[in-house]
Amino acid sequence: MTESPVTTAGGMTVASAFAGMRRVAPVMFRAGCPDCRGRFELAASALRLAIGASSRTTFYSFTCPDCGAAVRKPAGERIVELLTGGGVRTLRLHSTV
Repeated sequence: MTESPVTTAGGMTVASAFAGMRRVAPVMFRAGCPDCRGRFELAASALRLAIGASSRTTFYSFTCPDCGAAVRKPAGERIVELLTGGGVRTLRLHSTV
């Protein structure tokens, strides 16, 4: 008994659907440190995004690769879109009332 190849909804085999794919370069984000004024690029894995109930509690953070400072910056709607779309890990903050 031979197994038939797995097919996608479009009727092509899974192997052929992925045949033309290449490795994707990681997303890099430009950032700056307010302490040492360093400018650099960070991979998505170096950033964290916290989404709170207000603009005051929505921010992203990272460690400066130049001076080691913990940096926290506000994140508006556009920044949140860019960071989440680029694969930055996100934490949703919930208030306890």
